[in-house]
Amino acid sequence: MKVKIFRGLLFFSGLLFFINSAICQNVKHISLEEAIDLSIKNSKQLKINRAQVEEAAATVREAIDRRLPDATASGSYLRLAQPNIKLLTGKDSSTAGAGGPSVSQAVYGIVNLSLPIYAGHRIRYGIASARYLEQAIALDGESQREEVVLNTMDAYTNLYKARAATSLVKDNLEQSKQRVKDFSNLEKNGLLARNELLKAELQTSNIELSLLDAENNWKMAMVNMNLMLGLPETTEIAADSINLDNTISVKSIAEYEQLANQHRKDIEALDYRKKAASTAVMATKAEALPSIALTGGYVAAHVPNFLTITNAVNVGVGVQYNIASLWKSAKVQQAKAREKQVIASQEQLTDAIHLQINKAYQDYLSSRKKIEVYAKAVEQATENYKISKNKYNNALLTTTDLLDADVAQLQAKLNYQFAKADAALAYNKLLQTAGLLTSPTTTK
Repeated sequence: MKVKIFRGLLFFSGLLFFINSAICQNVKHISLEEAIDLSIKNSKQLKINRAQVEEAAATVREAIDRRLPDATASGSYLRLAQPNIKLLTGKDSSTAGAGGPSVSQAVYGIVNLSLPIYAGHRIRYGIASARYLEQAIALDGESQREEVVLNTMDAYTNLYKARAATSLVKDNLEQSKQRVKDFSNLEKNGLLARNELLKAELQTSNIELSLLDAENNWKMAMVNMNLMLGLPETTEIAADSINLDNTISVKSIAEYEQLANQHRKDIEALDYRKKAASTAVMATKAEALPSIALTGGYVAAHVPNFLTITNAVNVGVGVQYNIASLWKSAKVQQAKAREKQVIASQEQLTDAIHLQINKAYQDYLSSRKKIEVYAKAVEQATENYKISKNKYNNALLTTTDLLDADVAQLQAKLNYQFAKADAALAYNKLLQTAGLLTSPTTTK
């Protein structure tokens, strides 16, 4: 009995589409480029980073505002009681205030202004440090953007492979059920041993268990993809395209490491954090210097029946110096320690990048080697099926052996396509480790 393994296996522009015609559902077709755009738009991590950039920009404005004058205004209205005052002078005294003014209320207002003239460059260092941190946070976002893009590619490839695997297992299950049905008829007519039928039934049960696992993996891959794209969890996505180009030429590891030093945003971000830490050390040292400010004020008061003050303006120069800074140096030591931490983080990141590039490079070479192996496996499986079919036509081979050869041929073809998809993903991972995945000026 001849059983068709798949209803359709189509190739579009070197891309594999595996479609199970038994599933008649409305699906949302999304290309890889569309998936990347949606994931960037809906990434929770990138939204957090954008908020952090806004916060850093506000911190810069706050540091700049320290150049502006400080102004305070205060005022009070006082209700006064008539006090009883007894003078202890040895003479009889009546209530104080007799013959004097009757004061029952008072109003006053004060306005003070202070414009910093010199603060040991603390303001300038603060502005510079805030700007360095703002740039570092913005670069963090660009680095996270590359991670989001790579994760989307990974999820997209997994979704494609999970759907193909589910379809394959379903077709295998249909073949197995048909085989059980045929074997059952043969067994009833005494043309097949009972144990052969039991073997076929056991194989069907195992395929059903495999289908449960495959469908579970496909559903989880779908939920993961929907969450990344900001779509409802129940949305069924069809992976429209996967780049299976195998004509890519790679550079050497040393070249990728050099490119990483030029393009990795996390390296650049740490460099800005180092500048911010160095500036923070100088700002902390500047606290030991005196600060000078131009001051001014205005006072107005009115006490009915007693006093009125207007046009009381004062202008001057104020000097402030924290003498305790001569023996309190803990803040400077803390700032220097933070600078050392950033320097150590730079060295740690450099080692990590070298390791990442080496691993990604070897993974890509391994994936290319797997393509070669699976290509040979396709040739071998195809030739094996031809031989098995000839033997089956000449009654020299059982139906089970023929179907196994057919499934092996199809599995080899799928493995070959999956290997090409994995190789494309491995190459993108290599680009990401070198900071080139989303670089508009780099030819991939």
